[in-house]
Amino acid sequence: MAQYNQTWVNEFILLGLSNDQKTQIYLFVIFLAMYLVTMLGNFLIIHLIRLDTRLHTPMYFFLSVLSIVDICYMNSTVPQMLIHFLSSRKSIPFCSCVFQFYISLGLAGTEFFLLGAMAYDRYVAVCYPLHYTVIMHGGLCIALAAACWTAGFLNSLMETIITFRLPLCKNIINHFVCETLAVLRLACVDISFNKVMVTFSVFVVLMFPCALVLFSYAQIVRAILRIRSTQGRRKAFGTCASHLTVVSLCFGATIFTYMWPRATSTVELEKMISIFYTVVAPMLNPLIYSLRNKEVMSAMKKALGRFSEEK
Repeated sequence: MAQYNQTWVNEFILLGLSNDQKTQIYLFVIFLAMYLVTMLGNFLIIHLIRLDTRLHTPMYFFLSVLSIVDICYMNSTVPQMLIHFLSSRKSIPFCSCVFQFYISLGLAGTEFFLLGAMAYDRYVAVCYPLHYTVIMHGGLCIALAAACWTAGFLNSLMETIITFRLPLCKNIINHFVCETLAVLRLACVDISFNKVMVTFSVFVVLMFPCALVLFSYAQIVRAILRIRSTQGRRKAFGTCASHLTVVSLCFGATIFTYMWPRATSTVELEKMISIFYTVVAPMLNPLIYSLRNKEVMSAMKKALGRFSEEK
């Protein structure tokens, strides 16, 4: 055991996405553009919800929390990626790697739980429209949001502790961030227990919200089928379409990464999927919710009208 104590490292080297300098410059431009679009889109949604009183409802409260999570999630990984695209040595201190691991994993878990809470909100809105404001009162919304943050970061704390207590033989991470599977590959010892805990963690963070989503939408579909008018069905489905799209994107990519058989998975494939839920999904979320939502688009037009009048 003494020899394992000497394997702790002071820093890690991230191999990133490419070794070619020209490719890295192209990647820097692409990821910078995606980062700016994500920041602009999410800040815009938060600002519109704050300004327009018509959007002061539980649905948009959860949407603003989701935007905050996406902003934090992007900032936990992408700025470092951008720096490394322009650096010859892609190093990250041990403590910074642990911190990034904990924060990004906690925010990812928070987002999944939050999507489950948003599904419950849509279930109440469609199935109990007359009691919606009574059931989804301000106190419950805040409590649900707080529970999502707490559950996400408690899960992250557990996984961070059991991962970084392992003795490490190498300090080269074949990834662009400090990610669970990539860090576990550096261990000198048997990681069977860690694999079991990762599976358990994924099951809790993904399957519990996913079960809540499936239950909520099963009830929503039943309620929609009872609506006689075509317009009423379209309106009811329209309130859920954006959320269902985001759920499919986020859950699908993560389930593919962590639940797919290791024999048919490769490191490069894992990195490509990680790019999707780390960078692409946070960028698409505000676009999906704004472009497919008449109330958000109306609030945007109203804000633009005020801005033009002031000029």
